[in-house]
Amino acid sequence: MTVAVALFTQDLRLHDNPVVHAAHRAADQVVPLFVLDPDVAAVGFAAPNRQAFLAACLADLDASLRRIGSRLVLRHGDPAEQAARVAAEAGADTVHVAAGVSGFTRRRETRLRRLLGRRLQVHDAVLTVVPPGLVTPAGRDHYAVFTPYHRAWLQAPRRAPHGAPRRLDTPDGIGSAELPTSRPHSPGLPPGGESAAREQWRRWDVDSYADLHDALAADGTSRLSPYLHFGCLSAGELAARAQAHGGGGAEAFVRQLAWRDFHHQLLAARPEAAHRDYRAREGDWHRDEREADAWREGRTGYPIVDAGMRQLEHEGWMHNRARLLTASFLTKTLYHDWRVGAAHFLRLLVDGDVANNQLNWQWVAGTGTDTRPNRVLNPLRQADRYDPDGAYVRRWVPELAHLPGPSVHRPWLLAPDYPTPLVAPEELSRRLRTARALDRSGAAPGPADRRGGQSAAGSTPNG
Repeated sequence: MTVAVALFTQDLRLHDNPVVHAAHRAADQVVPLFVLDPDVAAVGFAAPNRQAFLAACLADLDASLRRIGSRLVLRHGDPAEQAARVAAEAGADTVHVAAGVSGFTRRRETRLRRLLGRRLQVHDAVLTVVPPGLVTPAGRDHYAVFTPYHRAWLQAPRRAPHGAPRRLDTPDGIGSAELPTSRPHSPGLPPGGESAAREQWRRWDVDSYADLHDALAADGTSRLSPYLHFGCLSAGELAARAQAHGGGGAEAFVRQLAWRDFHHQLLAARPEAAHRDYRAREGDWHRDEREADAWREGRTGYPIVDAGMRQLEHEGWMHNRARLLTASFLTKTLYHDWRVGAAHFLRLLVDGDVANNQLNWQWVAGTGTDTRPNRVLNPLRQADRYDPDGAYVRRWVPELAHLPGPSVHRPWLLAPDYPTPLVAPEELSRRLRTARALDRSGAAPGPADRRGGQSAAGSTPNG
């Protein structure tokens, strides 16, 4: 009997998983392995919402494996050491794992290769549609602008999606720890696991996406971002199915998958962008912890911003358009460092992903790849456009539910007990203009009510 180890990381699924597919083809028996790595907590990434979602994903994966004759082997410790140990226990010839893009995942792969040598098989296009580095512009190692990347991405070759295995045999006698349990911070956290992911995909109306994805109250986004982050769904399978379905909604959705790949290829080429400005901008960031706390707690005085922050607190997720608004308010109106916002999002977002969270925050802040880095989103104009009757605000800011229609967006006129705006409506771009010397240079921020160009700070698509 030949044996292979399938080491799960951010690919917690059986459908269209090249790691499982390759291990199954390579050997008579497969050991499905997941290692709970203490270094995830050590680097501050083990947030309660993601830990609870992960626990649900692992339970679902184990149940799915048991239905086809296998089981999930769970270990604690360094993934490379545990994978090598399990391979020795099982007499495995190969260990299969998905390629990552962050500095953390690259260090893990280096340790795996050091311990396993040629027995390690690393698979691309497991976490993304197109592998990072497959498409590059002439003379550069990555694309820094989305539009040309998107054109190349659409033409890039792709692997055909794999089905889930019907039967998977696993050797006896391989010890396993108990599945973890964890309580989330947010009471409205979505259910985790591949089963919930595929049900959400079946239930969602992709045809309405082009028209409704920006409508805050309609909740017309896919809500698939947590499942993409944990790999409960294959981005490649989603792209293939959406393109086969066709139509404007599917096309818009596939564009969001391209944005996700765009940020993965950027982080793969520039891993330091997870914590450093991709492009430096003039002007020191403003610092005021009172303002930062008001933003985190949804007390900025602008209900559309406050509603987004309160949705994040309750659900561990936020509507895509609200992510743009809240991020722009922090980094452009208050002119606070994008890292302050990115850290708060990573603390709560169940879909908190290094590539998409950090690089979307940089895009909004004007230190990333936005070709118009000084654009400011006016929260009042955005509210009038994307929540015209105030239904989204009344859902998440119940103390203003008595205000009729769009008046809910300007509570200082009818609800004097609501927090006073941190920045007056007529001064929403003043700090940005001063810090970046825009008035002296004659440059101007982009139109304050422009849609913006992409999904907001956090994982895409949400969307």
